Amino acid sequence: MLANTLTFIGGGNMARSLIGGLLSNGVAASRMRVVDPNESQRQLLANLGVAAYATQEEALMGSDVIVLAVKPQMMATVAHSLAQFTQQYKPLIVSVAAGIRCNDLARWLGGDAAIVRTMPNTPALVGSGATGLYANNLVTKDQKGQAESLMRAVGLSIWVGDEAHIDAVTALSGSGPAYYFHMMEAMIAAGETLGLDAKTATLLTVQTALGAAKMAIESQASPAELRAQVTSPNGTTEKAIQSFEQSDFVGIVHNAMQAARDRAVELATQLGAQA
Repeated sequence: MLANTLTFIGGGNMARSLIGGLLSNGVAASRMRVVDPNESQRQLLANLGVAAYATQEEALMGSDVIVLAVKPQMMATVAHSLAQFTQQYKPLIVSVAAGIRCNDLARWLGGDAAIVRTMPNTPALVGSGATGLYANNLVTKDQKGQAESLMRAVGLSIWVGDEAHIDAVTALSGSGPAYYFHMMEAMIAAGETLGLDAKTATLLTVQTALGAAKMAIESQASPAELRAQVTSPNGTTEKAIQSFEQSDFVGIVHNAMQAARDRAVELATQLGAQA
């Protein structure tokens, strides 16, 4: 169940997608406020019926949940500006900024704070996101429910029990859409090499990706089982899979995700070094 009042600090794409999802789920616009210094961003938000402010003083009053939706590089400055309010009123803090650890955020907020760290991904913009969430030990059961309801407005939400696992979430689902887009690019290019025009290759590739994902979601079978079902002995699919395996496809994916995880750890350490 959501809180009475949510204030978003930052009105960019992720904030707007969350607000749109909440509105679609029946949450009243009057329960949401946004702070963004950019006038054009505020106008977009006002078009949704949400109160938008250039500064945070008025927007914060009475807020049960504050959603930090600013760029990671701005988080220390924003958190410092919220410290007095956070320490006095003890709202739930939900961060959708990549690479900001709970301890660093709490330090910038002036001390103890109930913080939920999230790692959404870009399909949240179309209501099909996948978000990992981690709560520090000051977050209550009710507050966890509030954070989950917020992120479920734009897709799937899954809790992890160890904050370090957020780095794995970053490598898997956070960066994952780009992996699929890259695979689509390669399939489209291959289709053109085999004689298809660009439009046909693109439409077939995108629809195939959608269909495969839909089957994986709706089927009781695992992806490995689904793959086996469409891989006939000595058939065309088997030849393609064998080619993937000869190129160590699984190893390539593992190495790529390890590199993404390692970079997530590195970035978190760099961002956390801010005063």
